[in-house]
Amino acid sequence: MTQAFSIHPAVDNGVTAAAANFPGGTLQCRCADKKVTVAIKGQCAHNHVCGCTKCWKPAGALFSQVAVVGRDNLSVTANGDKLKVVDANAAIKRYACSACGVHMYGRIDNTKHPLYGFDFIHPELSAESGWAGPEFAAFVSSIIESGADPANMGAVRARLKELKLEPYDCLSPALMDFLATHAAKASGVLKG
Repeated sequence: MTQAFSIHPAVDNGVTAAAANFPGGTLQCRCADKKVTVAIKGQCAHNHVCGCTKCWKPAGALFSQVAVVGRDNLSVTANGDKLKVVDANAAIKRYACSACGVHMYGRIDNTKHPLYGFDFIHPELSAESGWAGPEFAAFVSSIIESGADPANMGAVRARLKELKLEPYDCLSPALMDFLATHAAKASGVLKG
């Protein structure tokens, strides 16, 4: 089905399944030479398409594709000197290539944040196939803030559902429950 819009190039033709025992791969920025490379050990988790205005999106895409990996499973292996933090005040410090602008990974430094210990990556920056595909769509309404036509939101949500990417205007229920549980434990409302 041809669309007048691109959700994301990695999902426009369907979502692919994860490869069994996927060992990980290498992410590369889009520079012609002296590419920033980031090695990832193992499979990603919580992969989703994200409509927020902070995440890096490929040209023409309404959504980014973002997943997490354990912080210890990510290492910058080449040209790390080109990486710059996009917004030092953001909870997620997004490290982007200063030459091509591609976000290579995001890291949370606040040890009290419920997602501390996870780094955020864009799996489509890897040439290896086998990454876990997106499971849902987050912050769908936020694409309007990036310039998407509000009149197309019904069609966008319909396409997401067709791709089996349940559209949310926050994170998935499981991740929202995880964040709420962390907050309840931190405040003492919930023990354990």
